[in-house]
Amino acid sequence: MKTKISGLILVLLLFSCKEKSKEIERQVNQYSIEQFMDNESVDGGSFSPDNSNLLITSNRTGIYNAYTIPIEGGEVTPITQSDSTSFFAESYFPNDNRILLQADDNGDEINHLFVRELDGSIADITPFPGAKSLFYGWSKDENFLYFGSNKRDPRFFDVYKLAIEDYSSEMIYQNNDGLDYSAMSDDENYIALSKAMNTNDEDLFIFNVNTNKTTKINANLSANFAQDFSKDNKTFYYTTDDGGEFLYLMSYHLDTKEKKKLLEKSWDISGFRLTNNEVYMVVYINEDGKNTIEVLDYETMKPIVLPDFDNKSITSVGFSSDEKWMRMYVGGSNSPSDLYTYNLETKKQTKLSHVLNKDINPEDLVTAKVIRYKSFDGTEIPAIYYLPHQASESNKVPAMVWVHGGPGGQTRQNFSALIQYLVNHGYAVLAVNNRGSSGYGKTFFQMDDKKHGETDLQDCVEGKNWLVQQTEIDGEHIGIIGGSYGGYMTMAALTYTPEEFDVGVNLFGVTNWMRTLKSIPPYWESFRVALYKELGDPFTADSVRLKRISPLFHTDKVTKPLIVLQGAKDPRVLQIESDEIVASVRENDVPVEYVLFEDEGHGFVKKENQIEAYSSILNFLDKYLKNKKPEMGETP
Repeated sequence: MKTKISGLILVLLLFSCKEKSKEIERQVNQYSIEQFMDNESVDGGSFSPDNSNLLITSNRTGIYNAYTIPIEGGEVTPITQSDSTSFFAESYFPNDNRILLQADDNGDEINHLFVRELDGSIADITPFPGAKSLFYGWSKDENFLYFGSNKRDPRFFDVYKLAIEDYSSEMIYQNNDGLDYSAMSDDENYIALSKAMNTNDEDLFIFNVNTNKTTKINANLSANFAQDFSKDNKTFYYTTDDGGEFLYLMSYHLDTKEKKKLLEKSWDISGFRLTNNEVYMVVYINEDGKNTIEVLDYETMKPIVLPDFDNKSITSVGFSSDEKWMRMYVGGSNSPSDLYTYNLETKKQTKLSHVLNKDINPEDLVTAKVIRYKSFDGTEIPAIYYLPHQASESNKVPAMVWVHGGPGGQTRQNFSALIQYLVNHGYAVLAVNNRGSSGYGKTFFQMDDKKHGETDLQDCVEGKNWLVQQTEIDGEHIGIIGGSYGGYMTMAALTYTPEEFDVGVNLFGVTNWMRTLKSIPPYWESFRVALYKELGDPFTADSVRLKRISPLFHTDKVTKPLIVLQGAKDPRVLQIESDEIVASVRENDVPVEYVLFEDEGHGFVKKENQIEAYSSILNFLDKYLKNKKPEMGETP
C-alpha cells in the first residue's frame, strides 16, 4: 500500500544500451548468511522523562525485544526478554519510567498494547479478544494515552482515552462512517480523519468534538494526509497533491478556514512533525527513493545545520520533550542504520549502536545506484541497481529483477540484508519501481490501475532487457524475485511471460486475486473500496479479469524453476495461496521448492527464520540460475 540529507545531490545515472559500465572488478570477501544476520536491527528512540535513557527495539537476540540505553552511551538493558513473540517498544510514559509496548501473536497483526510496570511486570492493557489496538499518543496533561481499537466493530477503529493511573478507558470518538483516525489537537477539540477514495486519493476531514460537526478540508479529489496540529490548537497541517504531481505542505486555520501553502519540493513531502514546544519543524522528503530530512527553525522556517555523516544519510530523527536532545538514525543502502544522539545546545553527538557485524568489511558491501530506462511505451522507469564488486566484462554475473510489495509500494535506497547477501554472492539486483509505484508523482502512481499483470509486468521485462545490455551481466541467467505484490509479479512473470525469466522467487505472493480481495481482514474495511477501485471488485464482472490475471488458474504455462516462501499466520496473503501454487506448478514436472514458517506472518522477523529463508533462496539460485539446470525436455 502507498506509504506515504538535506544538501545531498542525488546523481541519476542514465545508461543507454551501448554504454559500458566503469565498474572495475575486484575481489571481495564472501560472507555467510549467519554473518549477515548477525547484524543488529535497531528501531525507535523514545526519551525517558529525565533524558537519561532512550527506549529502543532490537533483534540482537534473534527476536525483537525492547531495551533501554543511556543517551550518552553505555550498556543496553533488556526490558522484555521474550524468546517467541516479538515485543516492540512504543514509548516511555511521559511522567515516570513505565514503558508502553506492543505485540501481536507471531505475525497475525492483532496487536495489543502492554505496559512494563516499574516492578518489571508486563500487563496487557487492551485485552480485548480478537481486537486490534493502535497507540495514538499521549494527552497534553500527561495523564492519559489515546488508542484506537476495533473491539466494538471489527471493521472500524474507535478512539479511546485511557487513564494511565488505573488503565480505565472511555471512548471519545465512535467511528460509524469507516473513517481513519489521523491526528488530534492537544485540547481534544479537533480530530483529523480521512477516507480513502482510491489508492492515491483521500478525503480529509476535521471533526469538532464540541459541535459534533465534521468539515471536509479538500475541495478536489486528491491525496491528502493529516500531519499535525499546532500547539495553540488553531492550525492544522496536512500534505496534498491537489493541482500537482507531488505532495506539498499546507496549513488550515481551524477558525477562519484559511488555507496556505507552506512548503513545496520537487518530490513528495512524505511527513511533517512539530516538536513538543514548536521550536522545530521536521520535514521528510521522499527524494528518488531516499529519505531527505530537514529540521527547520519554527520561527524562521530556515533549516538548522545537522551533523555531516559523509556518504551516509540521516534517515530518521526524534526529539526529547524539552527539545534539547535529538536522536538520529544514520545509514544507507550499503549500511544498516546506527543510532546516534545529538545535543542541540553543545552540538555533541554520540554513536549508541554498532549494528553492522564487525566481521563484515563495509567495503565489501555495495552502494545502490539510481538508474532509469525506457519501457515498452516510452515511459521512463526508475530502478535501484546493485552491481557486485566482482562483476566485470570478463566476469559476467547473473542477475535478479526485484519487485517491491504493494501494489503502490516503492523500493527505497535502504539497507537490505537479503539484497546485500545476494550481491555479495555474485548476483546483480535491479530493484524496479514499475509504473504504479509511489514516490514519482500521482500520474505514474495511477498508471497501472486495473492493469496489474500487464503493463507493470512489461516494465519488469524491460528491466530484464536493460540488464541484458549491461556488459557485466550474464544475460542468459536472469531471474525475478519479490514479496507480496512482488511475489504476485514473480508468478505473473513465470506464467504470462514464461520465456523471459530463468527462475522465480515468490515470497508470500498473491496468486488468486479473487480470494485475496474477498479475504481482506475486517480492519482494512476503510481501505477495501479503494483497493477494489485499483484492482477490481471480485463480487462484480471485474472477477473475469481478476481470474485472468491470477497465476493460479494458468499454472500450466510455468516452465521455470520456482521457490515459494510463506508465513502460516499471514492475514493478508493466506497460506493456501502458496500451498495451491506449489501443488499446481509441481504438476508440470517443474522444480519447485517450498519453505513454510509456522510462526511468521506477512514477512519474516525472526532471525532463525530469516537465515533459513535467505539461505534457501541463495541455494536455489546457485542451483537453478548460476549453475543453470536443463529445462524440461532438454538433454543435459
